[in-house]
Amino acid sequence: MDDSRDLESSVAHVWAAEHSGDDHSAGGKAAFTIGELSREFGVTLRALRFYENKGLISPQRDGLSRLYSQGDRTRLALILKGKKLGFTLGEIRQMIAVEEGEADNKTLTLSREKCLEQIELLQKQKAEIEEGLNELFRIYSSLSGKIADKDRRIG
Repeated sequence: MDDSRDLESSVAHVWAAEHSGDDHSAGGKAAFTIGELSREFGVTLRALRFYENKGLISPQRDGLSRLYSQGDRTRLALILKGKKLGFTLGEIRQMIAVEEGEADNKTLTLSREKCLEQIELLQKQKAEIEEGLNELFRIYSSLSGKIADKDRRIG
């Protein structure tokens, strides 16, 4: 029995879990223009063409127009989620392969390892941000106290 297919399927659902909430805005539409996807996802036309050049999305051509499928729209949502989480385009490509059921065990292992690396990085950044905020709050309180002291002396 091949458990890797079951694992692959469950991982795909984990990776794609949040992006499915946006599907209602597509209204079951079969094709999207570059302008529609640009507006919907808040990305530039240039970014969409870049992802196309990298082979991450593959719109159909109708003359000079690009027509994006629901699959392209889903992949774009995954690309943007991956970027937001700090993954490289190569790592995002692997995660899309997982989502689309085209990943082998090696890809799944690499994806898991990359997730752990990114978790560690984001936790470190979070700690640094919290430290910076605490320092700024301390400085702000100190400055506020100095202003209050001056006001008391003047008044």
